[in-house]
Amino acid sequence: MGDQKESLRKITTTLALKNEEITNFICCLKQSLENLEGNSIRVQEDLEAEFNSLHAVLDELKDSMVTKIKQERASRTYELQSQLTACSKALESSEELLELANQTLCSPEASDFSQAAKDIKDSVTMAPAFRLSLKAKVSDSMSHMMVDFTQEREMLKVIKFLPVPATPEILLSECQVYDNTVTVLWALPEPDSKIDHYDLEYRRTNHEGPPRAREDYPWMVVEGIREPEYTLTRLRFETRYMTFRVKACNKAVAGEFSEPVTLETHAFLFKLDAGSAHQNLKVEDLTVDWDSCGGKVVQDIRKDKNRTNQSPMHSPARTAMNSPKRVPSARVGRDRFTAESYTVLGDTFIDAGQQYWEVRFDKESKAFAVGLALRNLGRFDQLGKSNASWCIHLNNWLQQSLTAKHNNKARSLDCPIPDRIGVYCNYEEGILSFYNARTKTLMHTFRTKFTQPVVPAFSVWNGSFSVQTGLQVPSAVQSGQRKNSGTSSSNASLT
Repeated sequence: MGDQKESLRKITTTLALKNEEITNFICCLKQSLENLEGNSIRVQEDLEAEFNSLHAVLDELKDSMVTKIKQERASRTYELQSQLTACSKALESSEELLELANQTLCSPEASDFSQAAKDIKDSVTMAPAFRLSLKAKVSDSMSHMMVDFTQEREMLKVIKFLPVPATPEILLSECQVYDNTVTVLWALPEPDSKIDHYDLEYRRTNHEGPPRAREDYPWMVVEGIREPEYTLTRLRFETRYMTFRVKACNKAVAGEFSEPVTLETHAFLFKLDAGSAHQNLKVEDLTVDWDSCGGKVVQDIRKDKNRTNQSPMHSPARTAMNSPKRVPSARVGRDRFTAESYTVLGDTFIDAGQQYWEVRFDKESKAFAVGLALRNLGRFDQLGKSNASWCIHLNNWLQQSLTAKHNNKARSLDCPIPDRIGVYCNYEEGILSFYNARTKTLMHTFRTKFTQPVVPAFSVWNGSFSVQTGLQVPSAVQSGQRKNSGTSSSNASLT
């Protein structure tokens, strides 16, 4: 009976996963249908706009050429009309001379003939008809204004949709994830000299499979990539995976996106457990500030709770509760550190693997500590004062010192005090190392044996600090750990 139930549970889980996968695919198909409708309308509008633009160019060219024909016709008409007018006047004058000459020839008076003949001869010599060119100044042909669009028509006949670049393929085996950077490489099916650039999109996700229709994180875009590879740097890995896709673009159009590829982005991600924080520590996300009034506010609230002669709506306690700078209700709890243990813990425990995180602190803090602690660390225990915690401790009270502490034993560290410390934990090997986060120089290493889960631990007095999580173990730290493995070190555990 028990085996059958277990088998049925497995079948139920498998069916549920398959149903979720099909549901996600259905959502993707519906989204694709919506995209198809919108994209079809968009390209049709673009096509009509292009043809309208082409028509506009042709109409403009036609108007220009028609204007030139009209101008040429007007110019030639003027020349021919002027020549016609001159010839008409010359002909009229010539006909008058001809008539005068005929009359003189027929005249019976011989005495006047000689003088008349001489006058007619002089008039003919000066007549316009003999000074005219009897060749038209311009031609009546307009053949030079003829056009032949045979070649252009053939060109228009071959107009077609733009060649779309081929779809790239992301080379999964060559992609790399290290030091909070991701390098993505891809290739086209065939070389294409017309490719102008690539557009890469990536999205954080906690799902290993193909992209879902509804994701918690949007696609981020990197445009104008000239080479078939790209490296994203200084990332904070807030999710288990990152999904990538890329498309090729020529100068006119973009191709299809590649098949998405999901890369694992393992990193230690945690938040600060505000419920564990000492009442004098103001916790906001991953930042902690010293609040000297924290304890006083809680005491005032407790006093106000015992008062009965004031309206609850106007009591000092309610006023403090509504203050945006203090949240007294969050400062009360039996698991909260108290007395002189100005401590706050991370909210995620470590029980396996290698983890790394960094903390930036105010070097002017009166006291600051960072390290690891067991979950059962006493609420009165200061970091490093019991066998339940390990830390590096900075003391600026009276005299500055930097020490490694565990089980109420301390060792002075002879190294510069950085403004940012990297913390490395190898749970299986029982290693806790501290590094200068900028130079990756080793500051100290504890070697122990973790018998139960541990959590990041921090302490500050009259100061502040901020934590950076979502970091991978830096390659420089991994390399240094490999060199130091199996060898004795002056930074051995405090015993």
